[in-house]
Amino acid sequence: MTLSKHDTQPGGETVSYIADALRPLAIPIESVNLDAANARLHPDKNLEAIVRSLSRFGQRLPIVVQKQGMVVRAGNGRVMAARKMGWKWIAAVVVDEESVEATAYAIADNRTAELANWDDDTLASLLQSLPDDARLDAGFGD
Repeated sequence: MTLSKHDTQPGGETVSYIADALRPLAIPIESVNLDAANARLHPDKNLEAIVRSLSRFGQRLPIVVQKQGMVVRAGNGRVMAARKMGWKWIAAVVVDEESVEATAYAIADNRTAELANWDDDTLASLLQSLPDDARLDAGFGD
């Protein structure tokens, strides 16, 4: 069952900030624990960019949570930003796997994105086509 844009979670809270297709995956944000051993840091500049993105676009990708301990294995920054924004719900894929697999996945999730390169000319063209607010919400200033 997919919730409509104006449907609510238990307790009567609207979750319009979560994409329609992800709403069935919504769990209380207080039920997840940040990964204390997360090797990826989220300085203020990064969290501000995530807040801007979530504010404009909402949640379009689920976080990944290890069932044992409800530890966030992918999406620690999104959880931190969502909590800062006062979100009560977050869409999550909860996986039941051993800590070794969960840790390896957490590292791979961050590393694979990091190994990509920007096509600077294409990026510049795309950014120039956006209005200032959209460029800022995408994480790019002047």
